[in-house]
Amino acid sequence: MEDSIAALSRLAGEQLLDTAVRYVEERHWDVLAGCWLEVDEGGAPRCSCASGACSAPGAHPTRPDWAAQVSGSAAAVRRMWQRQPRASVLLPTGRTFDVIDVPESAGFHALARMERMDLPLGPVISTPARRLAFLVLPGAAAKVADLPSVLGRPSGALDLVARGEGDWVAAPPTRMGGGGVAQWARRPTALNRWLPDIEEVLRPLAYACGRQAAGARGR
Repeated sequence: MEDSIAALSRLAGEQLLDTAVRYVEERHWDVLAGCWLEVDEGGAPRCSCASGACSAPGAHPTRPDWAAQVSGSAAAVRRMWQRQPRASVLLPTGRTFDVIDVPESAGFHALARMERMDLPLGPVISTPARRLAFLVLPGAAAKVADLPSVLGRPSGALDLVARGEGDWVAAPPTRMGGGGVAQWARRPTALNRWLPDIEEVLRPLAYACGRQAAGARGR
């Protein structure tokens, strides 16, 4: 049994490494090896950071100075996973892209609407926390902070989070708290190599988040 678990862990680590290298080589994204999920004595998953109060089990940097460890070199990424074979794949935001993080239901509604409108779209990550993360050009975080003047409503009224410089997003196929896996709702392809500006997708996303908030208040 232990041998089979070790074999599965090794295969998972190889998949994470291979994927991280592809992100660097094919998309020119910077990558960071983060914490990972382990199994405690009772068989429950826990974060490798060993904190009982961990807010992002298996999906956060391993050290405070993580920004200095980020790399866009395939050789450096391979060295990261040699040291931490089960590490999660983290992508720092505020560099080649920012991320707009919204609830899953609102995100899929906005995604379908934007596809019908033929708006430019980049890759989109789906997380086990039932969130969608839309990749957009850097600088989005500052523009989202200006939501009141753009949309005529307070930014705090919408469950729409911008992740820019100093933040990160867990990338597929990272396992996260609860045993779920980050997946691509819209995979990176040659057709979406060029990311949209936040101004091209902000209104549909904000509209979908606003509809969800109104529905929640009406229940």
